[in-house]
Order: sequence, then structure tokens, then C-alpha cells
Amino acid sequence: MKFRPHLLLLAAAARVLAQTDPATEPSVQAVAKAMPAVVNINTERIIQRTVRDPRDELFNQFFGGPMRRPRVLSQKVQSLGSGFIVDAAGYIVTNEHVVERAAELKISVTTNDGKTYTAKYIAGSQDADLAFLKIDTKEPLPFINLADLSPNLLGETVLVLGNPLGYGSSVARGILSAKNRTVALGEAEYKGLIQTDAAINPGNSGGPVVDLSGKLVGVSSVKMAYTPQGVPTQGLGFAIPGDIVRERVADFKKIAANPKAAKEAEDAKVRARKFFGLTLQDLTPKLAESLGFDPGAGVLIADVDARGVAERAGLKQGLVITQVGRYEVASVQQIEELLKAVDSGSQVDFTVGIIRRANGRNLRQSETVQLIAK
Repeated sequence: MKFRPHLLLLAAAARVLAQTDPATEPSVQAVAKAMPAVVNINTERIIQRTVRDPRDELFNQFFGGPMRRPRVLSQKVQSLGSGFIVDAAGYIVTNEHVVERAAELKISVTTNDGKTYTAKYIAGSQDADLAFLKIDTKEPLPFINLADLSPNLLGETVLVLGNPLGYGSSVARGILSAKNRTVALGEAEYKGLIQTDAAINPGNSGGPVVDLSGKLVGVSSVKMAYTPQGVPTQGLGFAIPGDIVRERVADFKKIAANPKAAKEAEDAKVRARKFFGLTLQDLTPKLAESLGFDPGAGVLIADVDARGVAERAGLKQGLVITQVGRYEVASVQQIEELLKAVDSGSQVDFTVGIIRRANGRNLRQSETVQLIAK
């Protein structure tokens, strides 16, 4: 066989060309796979505020009422976010904070091919910061498969897809920097988040974070621009892990399939919350510090119904429930679950913690109150 060096050179050149072809880059292929499922979410709601004339105070003081009826001004408030389709039938995942107050909202969804739909809010979870929407189409839509998630390995390359600042179909690249992070934003605390140095900006919220195979890593949630002490930060973005998203979507689909049963379940939770005339609130780090308790060391009594069984037993707004029966409690959800099993006429022991100041020191005392369910 005759040796043909020019053929070897051609083969080598072809291999180099294939390696440098942008279309073969894993990130390009991952974007091509996942981006068709990414949507832009535009929410709109009308807020009203009452405007009074300063002279009304004079009329109130001397004539017992205003000289004219106060004006009510309406203002349209819009916000932008991202989301992604998780089912060919048109179900969409986004952040709850993107579509908060959904009952008062007009939710508009624009798919990656430029089509715009009016979306219906199906369900949401404030603690997970996830919401579930539905758009109606005649044809199946491209979607990100939640059955096959990224392994979420430290250091793996991740891509943030979405619509930052209203710029649609944007891509940011980084790595998975850390897992199981806790982030406190105001009174809310989010646990188990993924950390990434890929750029997450306003408008990215609710969009997908994927790996180089196009599999879901998580849902963009928050970016930390400053530490609690006011120190600027860089490369600290956080996402809700894919396994949490998959779990919540399964619950949301049950609600979509049987909204009546879902409403009954929600009503049961409300009944449990108000079973003894108590309105409860999770003890956030900020609240815990102001009350002298450790975060997660109980549940705050935010309100007590007048003349209710709890008030008659001496429970007051501002006290902290640390135990129900023999179980220590750290969240409202725990108490709700415990109270679901309580029948009318049953006795329930609530242990409340009280911080008292003595000799310049904070002393914690406990007191058990017995309540009878009605």
C-alpha cells in the first residue's frame, strides 16, 4: 500500500476543525436543548392608595370630619421574571416571589419562540419560593425533564438561563460553588440552596440553572449583593435544588388535578392554625434575636382571638411556643401537623417560653398551659 501523507494531514485538519467548531461545544448544545423551554414572565397588578388633603386634619379637628371624600389613586405595578416549562401540556415553574399576590395579578408568559399567553396561577409555596403556572396551547411544548436531574457535583459547570433586566434568552456561565446554603432575606429564611458564581440578576428569578448536558441543576432564586454588614460581594448567587423542585411540582400537579381536594386540605391547615384561636408565625433569626431566643427554638404567637380558649388560658401575643405535648416545635408547619390529630374535647399541653430580665441577665422560664379543643 502506497503511503499518502496528504491524506493524514487532511484527516488531522478535519479533527482540529471539529474540535474548534462552536456548534460542538457542550455549553452551546446544552443551551440549544434547554432554552426552548425557558419563558419570560410579566406580572401586572393594580394597587390603590388613599390620598388625603392636609387641610382635612383641620376639618377633622374642628368640624368632626373631612371637607371632602379622600381620593383613591390606582397605580399599575409591573415586574419581570423568568420561568421554564416542565410539562408538554404547558405547566411552568417559577419563583413564588415573581408572582406573589397571584389572585390580584395579570400574568403574561412569553415563550422562547415569541408567542405570548395569559397564564393561570395553580399553586405556590412561600417556604420553598416556588410557584406553578399553566398556559393553554393546542400543541405540545418543549420542556425540561424533571425525571432526569443533574447530579449537582461541586465544581461542575452550570448555565443560568433566563431574562435578566428584560433581556430575553440570556445565558451566564459559572460553576456549582457550594450546596446546602442558608440565606436570610428580611424575615424569610431559605435553606438547602445551591450556590453558584454564574451571574444571577433581576429578571433571572425563576429561570432554570442547567448543567452541560442540559439537565436541571436548580431554579435561580436570589443574588447576594451585600453581606448583612453591608460589605459588597461578588459571585454569590443561589438556586433552589432540582430535587426540591421535582418534589414540589409533584404536589402542585395533584392540586391541578383535583383543586377541590387541594382547597379542602388548605382549609384544614387553616383550621389547625386557628384551632385554639392562635395565629402563629415562624421564629425567624431577626425575630428570635429581638425576643432573646435562638432561631428555630419555637414558634411565635402573632395573635390571639379575643375571648378564645387560648386567651382565657392566658396565652398572649408575643409569647413563644416551644413544645406541644411532648414534642419540641420549630415551625408553624410542625404545630399544624400535630394539631391535625387532635379531636374535639382533647386536652393539649402548650409549653411557652418567657424571657425575664433579672440582675442584668436574661433568664428563660417555661410555663405549660393546658387547652381543651372544641
